[in-house]
Amino acid sequence: METFLVNFFWGNEAVASLALLWIKILLSVVALCFIVSEISRNYSQVDKLWSLMPGVYAIVTLAHYPDSARVWIMALMTIAWGARLTWNFARKGGYSIIPWRGEEDYRWSVLREKPVLKGRIKFGIFNLVFISFYQQFLIMLFSTPLLVAATHPESPLSWLDIVAAILIVGFLTLETVADNQLFSFQKQKKGLAEKAKRFENSHKCGFMCDGLFSVSRHPNWLGEQSIWVSFYLFSVSASGVLINWSIAGAALLLMLFQGSAWITEGISKGKYPEYTNYIKRVPKFIPKIF
Repeated sequence: METFLVNFFWGNEAVASLALLWIKILLSVVALCFIVSEISRNYSQVDKLWSLMPGVYAIVTLAHYPDSARVWIMALMTIAWGARLTWNFARKGGYSIIPWRGEEDYRWSVLREKPVLKGRIKFGIFNLVFISFYQQFLIMLFSTPLLVAATHPESPLSWLDIVAAILIVGFLTLETVADNQLFSFQKQKKGLAEKAKRFENSHKCGFMCDGLFSVSRHPNWLGEQSIWVSFYLFSVSASGVLINWSIAGAALLLMLFQGSAWITEGISKGKYPEYTNYIKRVPKFIPKIF
């Protein structure tokens, strides 16, 4: 593995050693998530770590390249993203004093009842391959622009780094506003807060379709995907190459959200009669300009 990594990084042993450390962290976390989820039957263990792992990779990289201004900026962007997402996950009940407990993503319970996945062994294999391994592998992949930046520590900051940072802050703001709107609506729907007039249509339909959700069915997911596409721009600035190997993470993340939207909306169509019309009226991610 080490020889392969040295060759992959064009003989750069320092970055190869860092990448190997990343892989060791990945495999350790995959094993932890799989074992804990199988014992506790709570399959949202990866969800608990989703917002934390990019920060871990960023901090480890920064420890190896403390003199790189670009790695510093990337690490700060990653930590800011992680702090916001961790806070949002926590306020929805995702964490518990007992670490392996907390609210489980409702989609896992739906998938457990699908004939192709029903049964402890079938779902256990799905848990190992997709939930525990693939999702953690994907997190590592969309963090890899950090490794590209580490490969080119001599590359000076450019206008593209500034653009990437501004875009991330903008999309982070979009995601925050969307999540706040959704959280407020869900509290009102559960009777934990007084119903607001601005969510009048949403309360009638039973699902969120006001505010940012009136122009995009998933504005929070739009922000999330856009953040990591923007993060990739740091690797372009560092390498000077428009398409480099670290684009795989952002590309696979876009595909994951397509699949997540398909599952989520399939459930919503079964629960809310008006949801089909909502799909016809409002774009999935990117709002209509005209």
